[in-house]
Amino acid sequence: MADSASTAPQARDEAADHGAVARPGKDASAPKSASQLWGDGFGRVGIRAAQALLIIAISVVAVFALLQIKLLVIPVLIALILAAAISPFVNMLKRRGINDGLSTVIAFVTLLAALGAIFTVIFFSVRSQWDDLVQQASTGLDQLQEFVLNGPIPVEEDQITQARDAIIEFATSSQVRSGAITGISVVGEFLTGAALLVVILFFFLKDGQRIWSFLTSPFKGERATKLQRVGTKSQEVLGGYIRGTSVVALVDAVFIGVALFILQVPLALPLAMVVFIGAFIPIVGATMAGVLAALVALVANGPLVALIVIAVVIAVNQLEGNLLQPVVMGKSLQLHALVILLALTAGTLLAGIVGAVLSVPLTAVTWSIIKIWFSNEAPKTPATEQAPDPDVAAESTH
Repeated sequence: MADSASTAPQARDEAADHGAVARPGKDASAPKSASQLWGDGFGRVGIRAAQALLIIAISVVAVFALLQIKLLVIPVLIALILAAAISPFVNMLKRRGINDGLSTVIAFVTLLAALGAIFTVIFFSVRSQWDDLVQQASTGLDQLQEFVLNGPIPVEEDQITQARDAIIEFATSSQVRSGAITGISVVGEFLTGAALLVVILFFFLKDGQRIWSFLTSPFKGERATKLQRVGTKSQEVLGGYIRGTSVVALVDAVFIGVALFILQVPLALPLAMVVFIGAFIPIVGATMAGVLAALVALVANGPLVALIVIAVVIAVNQLEGNLLQPVVMGKSLQLHALVILLALTAGTLLAGIVGAVLSVPLTAVTWSIIKIWFSNEAPKTPATEQAPDPDVAAESTH
């Protein structure tokens, strides 16, 4: 009996030990909870991937929706850029004592007159000699093709023909024509867009600050401060970009136009106007316009003059990239060349020529907004910058 009594506690202790060992094994084999699944490394990667997919889906839906109302979106964007470009002129008029309404009217009329004069000169100078320009460029392509075929590098004619057809097909495709040619051919849409542009531009000049304050009024605290910085920075970037691009385009057109005139290349004025327009498409615009000028020079003046024109175009592009853009634009366009090319491609595919013109400044503004929104740096205010030291103030009272 004593032996059985002494073995009973020992059996219970062994059973307890086995149970203690078994319980952790049972817990280890139990399924993980949702918090544990999403909390490990793979779970965090999955959360980030889901967030990225959600952002991409929302962006695609937003772009698709905006493309359905291009007739409204494009005038708004152009009016926004023009208003940002001329806002320093409006502020200058206000500082001289002119009231808000009159300064807005003066700036508005001045801008419309300047744009009207520019487009009138471009239209009539290009229209009167457009057929000759197209014929000269086509003949230049034929001569260039013949030179390549008979040159030292063996190239098959089929390869050149395919490359030329691909370029022509892209230039005449619906994506390229959708932003400009289609809008001009449909007179009603063009006039409607022009009327919307004029009206929206006037109200942006007159009540731009009030409109932005109304849009940001639901936000308070740090978000409201960041939104105010976003508005100021966006205006600086858009205004600096369009003013700087206009100066660069004018310099390109003058230098290349003067060179064409000195070399006695025909159609010098239309070619200079094409260079001016092309300069608003960064990297590729002025270069393609210079190639067109070289083709015309090849037909009319021979290969030597064409090579001189190409040298002038290269020199002007170097001047633009290394001197004009850093000095004129400053920090308004802090984008890598690859980002600019990707933005140009996306803009051209989505909205044609208008998309190519608007894509780069909008990309620059988007990048500025991202940097401001995710920056932890507190904005400097005059009060914080000029606040006196309390110790110094105390000593000065004595």
